[in-house]
Amino acid sequence: MDNFKDDKTRTKRAKKLGGNKAAIFVYATEGLENMAFISNAVSLVTYFSGYMNFGITKSANTLTNFVGTAFLLALFGGFISDTYLTRFKTCVLFGIIELLGYGLLAIQAHFHQLRPIPCKGVAPTLANQCEPADSSQTAILFTGLYLVALGTSGIKAALPSLGADQFNEKDPKEAAQLSSFFNWFLFSITIGAVVGVTFLVWISTNQGWEWSFGVSTIAVLFAIIIICMGKSLYRNNVPNGSPLVRILQVFVVAIKNRNVPIPERAEELHEIHDKEAGLQEEIIERTDQFRYLDRAAIIRSSTDAETSINIDRWSMCTVTQVEEAKILIRMLPIILSTVFMNTCLAQLQTFSIQQSQTMDTQVLGFKVPGPSLPVIPLLFMAIMIPIYDRIFVPFARKITGIPTGISQLQRIGVGLVLSAISMAVSGLVETKRKHVAIEHNMVDSAEPLPLSVFWLGIQYAIFGAADMFTLIGLLEFFYAESSAGMKALSTAISWCSIAFGYFLSSVTVEVVNKVTGGWLASNNLNRDKLNYFYYLLSVLSVANFGFYLVCASWYRYKKAEVKQIEDSVTSDVNGKMEMTRV
Repeated sequence: MDNFKDDKTRTKRAKKLGGNKAAIFVYATEGLENMAFISNAVSLVTYFSGYMNFGITKSANTLTNFVGTAFLLALFGGFISDTYLTRFKTCVLFGIIELLGYGLLAIQAHFHQLRPIPCKGVAPTLANQCEPADSSQTAILFTGLYLVALGTSGIKAALPSLGADQFNEKDPKEAAQLSSFFNWFLFSITIGAVVGVTFLVWISTNQGWEWSFGVSTIAVLFAIIIICMGKSLYRNNVPNGSPLVRILQVFVVAIKNRNVPIPERAEELHEIHDKEAGLQEEIIERTDQFRYLDRAAIIRSSTDAETSINIDRWSMCTVTQVEEAKILIRMLPIILSTVFMNTCLAQLQTFSIQQSQTMDTQVLGFKVPGPSLPVIPLLFMAIMIPIYDRIFVPFARKITGIPTGISQLQRIGVGLVLSAISMAVSGLVETKRKHVAIEHNMVDSAEPLPLSVFWLGIQYAIFGAADMFTLIGLLEFFYAESSAGMKALSTAISWCSIAFGYFLSSVTVEVVNKVTGGWLASNNLNRDKLNYFYYLLSVLSVANFGFYLVCASWYRYKKAEVKQIEDSVTSDVNGKMEMTRV
């Protein structure tokens, strides 16, 4: 009887965990952390050139490498979260690492002994002292930068999964809440970014970088405190070993069994269905793709079948384990088809900033800083996300019957289409800007053109909508489709699309310059053919969308049966309470 009461109390306590009350802490944490990261991602190039005396090319490359590495390292954070730590512990650990990084950068920005003598304002007689940062100063800078990159990577991998874990995707009601979570998670990202590219950029421009880094440090500190405040409310995952090792085991065993015929019936392959074994949280049904890998689950002898629970996984895998590997393979073409969209995003964050420097940036008597231009798509997204979540999704749900309104793959596709449109509009706006320069004989003038910078807002707004559809579509898709043991790693893969997009951006510009004879090589936008480059990106985006359609139509959604190995309390038809195993 005492055990029954304990189980009943434990079940009631479990039902109180998770949900929107737990997700609120995730939203606040993401908003604060992203505020710090985005503000530096859009403006650090001025710190590199003005404080560290890096050249223009080195400053740009340093920033690109920093941002790309931050998103690429999300794979490491996801691996740690799935293999060794809970999502919550991963967020706290990597948050502390990011905190140390910003603290180190703030210290270097504050003490002039840790930086080179600034070039700006140096008298001609002291010009020989205008030298770039020495090796020790550069070491401090890169240590701080890459502590930040490592810290933010772990948070970006684990935090979305921690928030999504608070909703049961197998429950119809909570499935709808799960989709809504990803929308509001993007909203928190957006609001944090809006504050970052306005308030923090203003601080770095007017008060100094030591204040900007200091505020970033405080923001991350509060993010860690807030995520810890929700600890008692979280549903936490249990690390289930390395997903990479499990996938490697599938390939090794499949190769070992390469000469063994594949059974036609799924029942003839190895799977653990015994709930008492306590080893299986999720059973994924066999699919007909990549049948070669099914060899990893072949039962070689009756002895293997009898001892299947404790068998060496380097000798025989389960069907679920095989399907886990298949899911990852099926996901790769989807993520590859979104890389080019982020290459387009990189152009908006580089060439569009340069365009703004040739245009009229006065708004109501206030001069808009170039690094603050991304606030345009961010504000657009902040308006569109609630409309999408509260109006479009319920309306689409009634038509499609899908809890998310439209499927994740459809959502990603809409974003890719809008990305192509954004590039076409960018070409039209650049054509107009060049026409104004020619019309007013200002092709070689350093004076701003009589054309408002808010013309660039059109392409930014369209791309903001594209980002709203694709980014969260990817996060939701990878979380929903991945197996229970690799949620964080799969979420991290979606961030890699941004990393590869940034890395591909520089390659794209160089290749286009070589092939076209220098569309973007004159260092004068009024003489360059940036509009042609945008049109080319639009055409390539259309071709990329065609590739995506092929990948999306080829994709097979997973079919999983959840085996929750836990005691629960149910009520029978007579109203009596009885213990059952679910």
